[in-house]
Amino acid sequence: MFVPPFGPFEPPVGLLAQQTDDYQIRRQRMVDQQLRLRGIEAPAVLAAMAKVPRHRFVPPPLARQAYEDRPLPIGYNQTISQPFIVAYMSEAARITPGAKVLEIGTGSGYQAAVLAEMAAKIYTIEIVPELARQAERTLRDLGYRNVRVRSGDGYQGWPQHAPFDAIVVTAAPERIPQPLIDQLAVHGRLIVPVGTQSEDQRMTVLTRTPGGIIEQKTFPVRFVPLTREKPKEYQPYR
Repeated sequence: MFVPPFGPFEPPVGLLAQQTDDYQIRRQRMVDQQLRLRGIEAPAVLAAMAKVPRHRFVPPPLARQAYEDRPLPIGYNQTISQPFIVAYMSEAARITPGAKVLEIGTGSGYQAAVLAEMAAKIYTIEIVPELARQAERTLRDLGYRNVRVRSGDGYQGWPQHAPFDAIVVTAAPERIPQPLIDQLAVHGRLIVPVGTQSEDQRMTVLTRTPGGIIEQKTFPVRFVPLTREKPKEYQPYR
């Protein structure tokens, strides 16, 4: 029988208001101490990070750790990125309210929710079907109607809906997939960690200009690899 990595968490009624207030406090502290102090300045990004309930995107046993400055496991050998990385990638994408955004690597759906607070339409692809279904349920339950989730190979992007004003990749390819570059709109930005698991990975920002592609490598990072085929075995979070 399939056991999902995590499911809906409903605390006792008497604790709901108390926990909601506590999570709001933790979320605002995350914004003030982890994001602002480390250089995140875009008002739309800060507002989105202060609003999206990150604890709803992690397994219930880890909910109290959701606003700490570190990645957390979500099952199937995948993680949810630390808040600073999510905020950095969202800010680097320079998203405008009417933008159409592609995300590769849905995971639990948290990055998609943050992007959905800033853009008109989010298309997100997850190679693990179980995670895609769980993310879609969580996003739907939280009221995000501008996010479309698909299970599939992120290397190929989503050409039916290209070009995209921004593309955010939340797993590391050894080289940037050409289909993603091809699906980037003029003046669009592609944010992607690039490198192998045994070598340094670098957060990389590609900008398509009328004259061509500009590439900028920034700080070192550590992401799970961007896979092309579903692994033979997955272990849900326990």
